Amino acid sequence: MNPREGELLARRYELQERIATGGMSVVWRAFDRSLHRTVAIKLLAGPFSCDREIIRREARAAARLVHPDVIEVYDYGETVTPGGRLAAYVVMRLLDGPSLADRIASGPLPWPEAVTVAGRLAGVLSAAHAQGIVHCDVTPANVLLTSDGAKLLDFGIAAPAGSSYEELSGTPPYVAPERLAGAPADPAVDVYALGVVLFEMLTGRLPYPETTWEDVAAARHHGPAPVPQGAPEVVAGLCRACLSPDPARRPTSREAAAVLRSACAREGTHPAPSSVAGAPKRARRVHGWSARATVTAGALLLSGAALTVATGYGLPDAMPWMALPLPISTAEPALPASPKGSPPATPANASSATPSPRPGSGLESSPVSDPIGTEKNPPVEPPTSGPGRDGRTRESADPVGREAAAAPRPTVEEAVAEFNDALDRGLAGASIRYDVALDLRQVLTNLARSGSGDLEQVRVKLHDRRREGVLATDLLRVLDRHLGAVENALRAR
Repeated sequence: MNPREGELLARRYELQERIATGGMSVVWRAFDRSLHRTVAIKLLAGPFSCDREIIRREARAAARLVHPDVIEVYDYGETVTPGGRLAAYVVMRLLDGPSLADRIASGPLPWPEAVTVAGRLAGVLSAAHAQGIVHCDVTPANVLLTSDGAKLLDFGIAAPAGSSYEELSGTPPYVAPERLAGAPADPAVDVYALGVVLFEMLTGRLPYPETTWEDVAAARHHGPAPVPQGAPEVVAGLCRACLSPDPARRPTSREAAAVLRSACAREGTHPAPSSVAGAPKRARRVHGWSARATVTAGALLLSGAALTVATGYGLPDAMPWMALPLPISTAEPALPASPKGSPPATPANASSATPSPRPGSGLESSPVSDPIGTEKNPPVEPPTSGPGRDGRTRESADPVGREAAAAPRPTVEEAVAEFNDALDRGLAGASIRYDVALDLRQVLTNLARSGSGDLEQVRVKLHDRRREGVLATDLLRVLDRHLGAVENALRAR
């Protein structure tokens, strides 16, 4: 169908201006004479112009989703063209704003903006997946940045979850590896594409920039995608999890949305949708999750429900992708189970050898001697000022020790924050599983909030998770040291 400006479609919609042209369709600005409003009308073009099923499927998929970040579908219809052909069209709400692809072309987004956009996209995908809809084409070109926030467009090749693809379609750099092998439509393919989009927003480039199916498949065999730099460790770790070649290791869209929202909330940074979009401010603001998820860093630190997100649910209790063991390599044997009521056992060489931190994990490498106090011979205390055996007062022979002793102790809030920061670094370095990190964070937060100075249950959890292989030894040592700082701060309160 090749309509012209001024043409009346279905005796109702007056075509005013062609505003977008793609490989499969054309979008027009039009005036609805019946309801006296301006709308957007999408018509198939080129070889697809007579394939009514494509646009009907898009209209039905978008109409099923009730979500502020999906463009509303007003109408669907079929009309006879001047050439006598039957053509289908879909009428949608008209929105103004640049595409995310245009925004990325000007450079990487600041990480709070990138996380905000990705969080909204993950929210749309979560709603779609709950309805059994797989988008199959999540790309920056299909994201519109409006004054209402980011909107996910183009459900034209969306498919029911579990259905088989008639042919390989989509944009190669954003297509999940399993789709190249002919796997059926699954929500995990959208999560992979979300990871690519997040990576591209953070870095300004694609993790795999190849443009053909064969080149993309070959590039992925060379190794995992690089980790985006400059973002919080939790965000970088989530991005890497989304890009996992194994669909089972990817988070669900709901889990991704929860992590992205909490990451923004923890930093106390909530850019307004208009600042992200760079679009005119005349449109009505939709109160999406970003307006409801404003939580200060202090409230997050001391709240037991710190990771409850704006949609009214917290992080899921069971996350299958988290149940898989992490690729943690360590030379130490598994720790034997401790008798009930006794402290966890440590390997015999624990005091003489300290494993090196995982490359790129950002973990501190200073050894921690006997983190749970099981050494037979406690370390000799450094000399301090005070009366000696002869009754004379002596100053410490170690000036550095005197300076450290005089340093102010961290508050409870500061000590807990240091513990949480170590967890974040561990997540980024794949040294701890997401659900384990969230559990430790919540338990310690609740205990600190209650003022309890007995944190032994946290320490037991640490060593239990180490024996299970879901917490790296080097991270355990760092966390144990920060846990001791929290205990000292609680006792001094």
